[in-house]
Amino acid sequence: MDSRTILVTGASGFVGSALCRQLNMLGVFSVRAPSRRDAELAAETDWVSALAGVDAVIHAAARVHVMQENANDSQAEFRRVNVDGTLNLAQQAAAAGVRRFIFISSIKVNGELSQPGQPLRADDTPAPQDAYGVSKHEAEQGLLQLAAATGMEVVVIRPVLVYGPGVKANFLSMLRWVQRGVPLPLGALPNRRSLVFVDNLVDLVMACLDHPQAANQVFLASDGQDVTLSQLLRAIGQALGRPARLLPVPPSLLHAAARVLGRGDLAQRLLGSLQVDITKNHQLLGWTPPFKLEQGLNLTARAFLDAQNR
Repeated sequence: MDSRTILVTGASGFVGSALCRQLNMLGVFSVRAPSRRDAELAAETDWVSALAGVDAVIHAAARVHVMQENANDSQAEFRRVNVDGTLNLAQQAAAAGVRRFIFISSIKVNGELSQPGQPLRADDTPAPQDAYGVSKHEAEQGLLQLAAATGMEVVVIRPVLVYGPGVKANFLSMLRWVQRGVPLPLGALPNRRSLVFVDNLVDLVMACLDHPQAANQVFLASDGQDVTLSQLLRAIGQALGRPARLLPVPPSLLHAAARVLGRGDLAQRLLGSLQVDITKNHQLLGWTPPFKLEQGLNLTARAFLDAQNR
């Protein structure tokens, strides 16, 4: 049987590289992964040659959060890449006869927080709160409209925080804090968070490549296990073989300190809950996460320690 060609954007990124590894390992796909320079996301980018003979597109490239934002109009810059660039790629994909377009979106389309006992669901009314989330939502809307107009099937996947070997940003900071034995005032937090191990996310994408019930649907991606931040840090400590040093500071004091320091936004991300319900994934796709949270954390910690010993 001839191999099918899959175009993966963002192939050098954390999620994109994991997708490419899995596709290549299966041995039934020909993976096309344009370089970052060749795959600039813009309304004028020409994708014709990259899309020739492609069966499906997995679009993982995006403009993500920038800590030191230099753009004069942040929303316009996010729209230029995440909306205009995405829809340009999708329009050319439809014209090239691509069968299915999988869009890696973000839980930020649903919102920033969930209320106690009310996990976010894929079919909830979107409520993005920042420029990034708004741009992802606008891209989703445009893609689903394009699907209706052209017949190209679109699948939207909104991951929560993704972790795994080679993870960067805030999750890497947590690994470093725990390994160094830094005392953290986070031992009394009742908030609950959903996370997704990168290989669970990849497995969901693989399920969505061909499943007929995935067409033109939105799915949330998580491990299906929610933990408090305190529980997560203790589990990271266990995976690293170093007990997490957590101080039981009341959440009200942490909120007050964050307000005094002008970091109310950080307090919201750190102290609030963000839980998701992935029941739809099982109902429509028969999909459940193959890796448990403990397995994902152990693999992440092992890679972290191995990188330090090189």
